[in-house]
Amino acid sequence: MTDGFARRHVRSLTAVLSVASLALVIAAVRGFVPASAVPHAPDAVLHALPTVNAALSAAAIGTIAVGWRAIRNGNVRRHKAAMLASTLLFVLFLAFYLYRIVVEGTTGFGGPEAVYTYVYLPILIIHMGLAMVSIPLVYYALLLAGTREISEIPATNHAKVGRVAASLWLVSFALGIVVYLLLYVLY
Repeated sequence: MTDGFARRHVRSLTAVLSVASLALVIAAVRGFVPASAVPHAPDAVLHALPTVNAALSAAAIGTIAVGWRAIRNGNVRRHKAAMLASTLLFVLFLAFYLYRIVVEGTTGFGGPEAVYTYVYLPILIIHMGLAMVSIPLVYYALLLAGTREISEIPATNHAKVGRVAASLWLVSFALGIVVYLLLYVLY
């Protein structure tokens, strides 16, 4: 690899991408992106998106686990493919999630107040917090891996940051599925 801009500025790019990503999510959730800014899908598609996102989350849990196992077994090529698949699944999840939020807004919890207060809300807060913390860690690990030769990666923080990112990502995806179950299946 050359000594390009991205290679020299991994931390700065991580910060810029993280802030931009979080700003986009916050703008969508807070209603700053008008529904008229995106085409309106049929109601059946909009209603299917939470289930599609739960499936994408489950698939991402699988690809992260495959990637983790692959690197522990020394299979760098399989690790790279699995982690890129995890990233693609997350990007699809986020695109569908943000689209639905922009078009329909957030979904209110329909269950009992006690379940909302003592179960749903804590799970949602932890899920969202882990997702927000994961974003810069994932960007950092991806940028390190993408700007270096495979032989150079062990000399970076990629493995250390990647382990933390993967752990938080796994828990966030799992809690996201719990949120889905509480919102769309149980209540």
